[in-house]
Amino acid sequence: MLERKCLECGQKLSGRKDQKFCSDYCRNTYNNRLNEDATKYVRRINNILRKNRRILATLNPTGKRTVDAITLAEEGFNFHYYTNMYQTQKGNTYYFCYEQGYSKLDGDQYVLVLKQDYVK
Repeated sequence: MLERKCLECGQKLSGRKDQKFCSDYCRNTYNNRLNEDATKYVRRINNILRKNRRILATLNPTGKRTVDAITLAEEGFNFHYYTNMYQTQKGNTYYFCYEQGYSKLDGDQYVLVLKQDYVK
């Protein structure tokens, strides 16, 4: 019979035939290492989205405001990352970071808005 060993530490396993790890610690360590690259990428994107949301919320305390692109850029806003888009019937596109949104106006102006219930 083939001796079974823990996938993380190599310790001999006894018990269930489908057992792969000797302990919860080894199972967690193995899976965390396995998912480490994806976790770093997702964490980096989530940090950018949270920063964008925080910037929009700080600049738009009343729910609707117009700001310059320079103001957003100076705060560190990253226009490449957003959680969703909404296009109005008039063809205007709003980009959202969670519930905080923005849309480009003429020139270097942006209107900042708070997501309404009808926006999906």
